[in-house]
Amino acid sequence: MDESPIRVRRFREILLWPVQLMPLKDGAQIQNHWEWLGGPDCPWQEVADEFTQDPGQFSERHYSEFVSFLPYVQRFLYGEGESRDHRPGYGGSPIRVFRRRDVAALTVTLRRGQAPLRFAIAHVDLHFFHDVDVAILVVELFGTDLPLDRVQDTLFRLGRTYPPAWEPDGSAAQCPHRVEWIGADGAVLAVSDYERKAEYLSFVCHHRAPRIAAHWSFLLRPLVHHHSEEIGLLRYRQLEYQRMPAMAYLSLDEPERLERADWVRLGFATSPGPGPRPGPGPGSESGEAMPFAPAFLEGFEQRYCYDRYWDPRAPGAWTRSRILCCGHSLVMVGPEGDAFFTDAETGLLGQFRHQYFLLGLVVHFHRAALVMLSDRLVLAVSQLDIGAVESVKRFKRDIRQVFEIFLRFTHRYWFHELSIQGPLRDLFRLWAGHLGTDRLYAEVRDEVQDMSDYLDSDGLRRQANTVLRLTVVTVVSTIGTLVTGFLGMNLLAMADDPLPVRILFFLFVLLATVGLIAFSVFRSKRLADFLEALSDERLPGRSKLALLTKVWERPSRRTGPPL
Repeated sequence: MDESPIRVRRFREILLWPVQLMPLKDGAQIQNHWEWLGGPDCPWQEVADEFTQDPGQFSERHYSEFVSFLPYVQRFLYGEGESRDHRPGYGGSPIRVFRRRDVAALTVTLRRGQAPLRFAIAHVDLHFFHDVDVAILVVELFGTDLPLDRVQDTLFRLGRTYPPAWEPDGSAAQCPHRVEWIGADGAVLAVSDYERKAEYLSFVCHHRAPRIAAHWSFLLRPLVHHHSEEIGLLRYRQLEYQRMPAMAYLSLDEPERLERADWVRLGFATSPGPGPRPGPGPGSESGEAMPFAPAFLEGFEQRYCYDRYWDPRAPGAWTRSRILCCGHSLVMVGPEGDAFFTDAETGLLGQFRHQYFLLGLVVHFHRAALVMLSDRLVLAVSQLDIGAVESVKRFKRDIRQVFEIFLRFTHRYWFHELSIQGPLRDLFRLWAGHLGTDRLYAEVRDEVQDMSDYLDSDGLRRQANTVLRLTVVTVVSTIGTLVTGFLGMNLLAMADDPLPVRILFFLFVLLATVGLIAFSVFRSKRLADFLEALSDERLPGRSKLALLTKVWERPSRRTGPPL
């Protein structure tokens, strides 16, 4: 494939990988997984809050980022002021960020036989969220002066946690041929292993879960894959499919030269096309073939392009920036020579790395948290054994915990508006709409409510049964009480008998009374049926007598406790 004549002068990509954190101990509501990170031997170290550092280092960029969001989103992202308690959930931000600084660069060979690309690493962060068992790995990389088709192929191939299939030559389909994490000293820290087809197949066969590629597993350590045989307290599970959500920033000399096929490929983060490219001409479709059918691409500009700053026919540099969003990716494209687009502090580049990144973090956190809660509901139901008392108790406890977590998620993290600023507000709605988070929230809410209603109705049923049994016991006890206490009559005058005789007689009566009460409790269900039939004037005496006879029959063995 010939390289594209269009060059990307500045390229940045932010990969976001949400994972589900497994509980550290059963029964605990709040796990605080990040408390097990840190220390001299751990590559992850907590990032200091920029808002509590030296005020002299607090720049206009920090201020612009903060005021971009609504107050309740500010409290979610940054917490309260210095006078407040800074523990998560008690005034401090519920987000804890850890960073590893040993990874300095990334070398990626996209296809077999191609020259490798080298990207610098801006940061590798791990975001934790208080009271929600979700972590998001964030990797930001950047490069300069790259062919457009290599950038498109990077967006398409790089963020793959495992291969979806393999080519006839043994290489992984839709994945890079080779990925290497490079340390600050130039040493190779980890290498991808997409080509090890037999190991991926064997892992899925044995564990019913996909195997994570070696270089991504390395990046998350000491967190280990839940289904792997590695030993580790912090364990995670894959939440969705193998492609990581991504955000990208591209600056070009002339964005107007991009054809519709280029915009489609950038918008959906697909592989570059094989066809020739004609001369410049905005919107031309006469050269490179489209990656999808025309019917599918009808309304592409309306559904996936945010053109607030895009009008290549109008004069003025500010109308040459375009944002594309399809759910799993957001791509920002603009002119290289325009300070409005390339300024790292107040321009769109700075906003992309901060405000727009936080926008992507929030929207993908929303989806990851909802998927995690749905997964926990499925896991609780799948582990339910109606014949085991402990299983039933664990099921009820798990459902109540999920219900409480969902309530706290709703009131702490869930919102429909992130900012009053037009671009952030519109893109949040567009992004969330493509991801379907509103629909997913409604589904999880209904599932949680159904489970909660079931537990409430089951509790009321058990309470009604208990009241019924106590009523039967009271009726039986009342008969003996009325007979023995009629007019205060003493059938046996034992006041003058020796003390041992009276004690023995007392014990005999006590055992008889306890036995009668125990028998009435044990057969309370049948006695209740008999009493109900006895009060029914329409039933014949033979039917009532039959129910009385059943009270004395030997009960059949149950296979397990009722729910």
